[in-house]
Amino acid sequence: MFLDPAWNNAVDIYPGMALVKQAGQQVTLVGATTDQVYGLAAFYEAPTLGIREITDQGINATAAWVLGPDSEFQVDAPAFDSSLTWTDPGGTNSTPTLIAAYASGAKRGQLCPVGTAGATTAAFARLLEVKSPTTIVIGGLAGTQG
Repeated sequence: MFLDPAWNNAVDIYPGMALVKQAGQQVTLVGATTDQVYGLAAFYEAPTLGIREITDQGINATAAWVLGPDSEFQVDAPAFDSSLTWTDPGGTNSTPTLIAAYASGAKRGQLCPVGTAGATTAAFARLLEVKSPTTIVIGGLAGTQG
């Protein structure tokens, strides 16, 4: 995988933010509400913090975590919007919170619940657990969509 060389650093990328796959092996943050999330960033590219894990190496090689139907990932803020209310399903929630990502603006790529203004329309994960106000666990969509 390679971070799109046209990436303009307009938004910092943190591990766990939503990526789309482009032509070939290129990835970038979601950029349209109709985008289908490919996976989660497995790297930091945060120039405002002085972190350029990808572009400083000169070849833009990177990795993306791809969610399978039964996968689980722990995601820390700011890769998800911690200003929103995230309700722990507690293992008994019959209608799980489905996860999308912001498609534009300063929150581009951050995870958020489906239906949040400015988010992608299609779910790509579900909320499994709220560990703290700054840490959630998400999983694949096994058994949640027809």
